[in-house]
Amino acid sequence: MKQITSIHNPFIKTLLQLQEKAKVRKQSGTFIIEGKREIELALKGNYELESILFLPELISEKDINNSFILPSTAKGTQAELIEINKEVYQKLAYRDTTEGIIAVAKSKSLALSDLKLPKNPLVLVLEAIEKPGNIGAMLRTCDAANIDAVILANPKTDLYNPNLIRSSVGCLFTNQIASGTTEEVLQFLKDKKIAIYSATLQNSNSYHTQNYTTPTAIAVGTEATGLSQAWRDNATQNIIIPMQGQIDSMNVSVAAAILLFEAKRQRGFEAL
Repeated sequence: MKQITSIHNPFIKTLLQLQEKAKVRKQSGTFIIEGKREIELALKGNYELESILFLPELISEKDINNSFILPSTAKGTQAELIEINKEVYQKLAYRDTTEGIIAVAKSKSLALSDLKLPKNPLVLVLEAIEKPGNIGAMLRTCDAANIDAVILANPKTDLYNPNLIRSSVGCLFTNQIASGTTEEVLQFLKDKKIAIYSATLQNSNSYHTQNYTTPTAIAVGTEATGLSQAWRDNATQNIIIPMQGQIDSMNVSVAAAILLFEAKRQRGFEAL
């Protein structure tokens, strides 16, 4: 088995670049997953692992083989197991509670055409959300509500950002996700005959007065500027959550949760 004991090892330097730079992740088509639960969810989500690095003081090779069913890669080989020491692990790890295991995985296609939607889908659209923590929180909500797909319109944050993966607690891997420009996403929804409900302050009706029991996309934008005009103009209906305090908006991840679970309530919490 391969062992790495130096933080100056070229492979370790490459992994650090993967953690820190979206450009490197995009060019290589790979990213880092940290933690046993996250790796388990990635495997269930059919992500392909290239290698697994582990700290034997925290997890053994036997534990890994017992915990994970490692499918063969496209080349017919299983993910390479690499034993590392504490210094290397501490250099790579974001958290101290990830059981001593880190994986290198291949990113997936985010093409809208790859989405597999049921006859009556419920979709969340996120336009130009920048904060990885907000995206991660919404992916957790989408997993909890068993949403059919999440679509990133005009994305401003790399989906495989380590902070996004961490804040999603692995729900990046449990959701169907696609990405495109606002124009592409709007056309996709129209082609699929999916009604669009845009969360915005302008010309809106209260969210609870709408019917989400037919094919539905709920769109949310940034807290600073909200959705772009295109989403307001092309919406089936603009919707708003009534504010009864001193401010006129709330955290986007909280707003998305309220809207999605209202849609699930109307649908009788089907598939939950």
